Amino acid sequence: MSRFQRSTAAAAAALAVAVLPASVALASPSGASPTTASHARISTAYVLPGDRVYPEGIAADPRSGTMYAGSFADGTVYRMRPGHRVAEVFLPAGADGRHTANGLKVDRAGRLWVIDSSSGVAVYDARSRRLLARFTVPGDGARFVNDLAIAPDGTAYLTDSARAVVYQVTPDDLAKARGGHGTLATRFDLDGVLEPHKPGDFTLNGIVADPAGRFVLTDDMLGGDLYRLDISTGAIRKVALDGGDMHNADGLELQNGRIWTADNVDNVLTRWRVARDGTRARLERTLADPSLQVPTTLVRRDGTLYVVRSQFDKGGPLGDGTPEIPFTVAAVRGI
Repeated sequence: MSRFQRSTAAAAAALAVAVLPASVALASPSGASPTTASHARISTAYVLPGDRVYPEGIAADPRSGTMYAGSFADGTVYRMRPGHRVAEVFLPAGADGRHTANGLKVDRAGRLWVIDSSSGVAVYDARSRRLLARFTVPGDGARFVNDLAIAPDGTAYLTDSARAVVYQVTPDDLAKARGGHGTLATRFDLDGVLEPHKPGDFTLNGIVADPAGRFVLTDDMLGGDLYRLDISTGAIRKVALDGGDMHNADGLELQNGRIWTADNVDNVLTRWRVARDGTRARLERTLADPSLQVPTTLVRRDGTLYVVRSQFDKGGPLGDGTPEIPFTVAAVRGI
């Protein structure tokens, strides 16, 4: 990442953190059924070793239950295995030229996708740790590759928060690049669709794929909107949100007709009921708790949300500060 890109990313994130103190508990929007800390249960599921981790991404292997977390500070990827409270280093800092590890996903074939926000995405064999392929962002302009989702046909969709576009990597692309490099191709361009924003503003962030393979959903954390991207036609439409919005929504999780969001600087998790066609969503529950420690993303397994506690408000990529050690991943039940 160039100095300009790093400063842009840090400034945008620092500005977002400054919007609302982490200790403020938000009121639930009209129409929502609030879940308070007395109803939900928040505990520590995993410990991430290191004093400058600042985790950003998390993924679960759908076959084994093994989870992975990525360090935004140096690109380390950690592996979290059931029955082991302390995570282990799976991919070391700087491996394969990686400076960050934010968006993570494990596909059905056991491949671990790891985003480096400054360059693109690397694909690994989750068993052997072997690098299978790398895909980089085209051009020399500002970029911030942020999150990804994998559709049922194996196509990966990746958001770029600086360019307001969604890239794709198809199974054919992966096969052609196997053992080498490929270039990310833009599948959806939302720059002219989003609410007005300045060049360099952070926009698109979390992304999830419809299990039926019809569409993907991505949030504009600046505009507070959710967008439906039609896979077959390329059509883009704003999802009608009832009961609230998605300002500061970072990572998303979609299961069984519901979306969960991690609203980073607000220390908030939300749950939405999504229409089968993906055109509408209704806010059902909101949980605000400072112990979430600036949650950046989440994954759901067996009824539990595993939430990354980034502590981005306490230094690291955003400036000076003293984080609470150890860095952890939270388990949240009851939302």
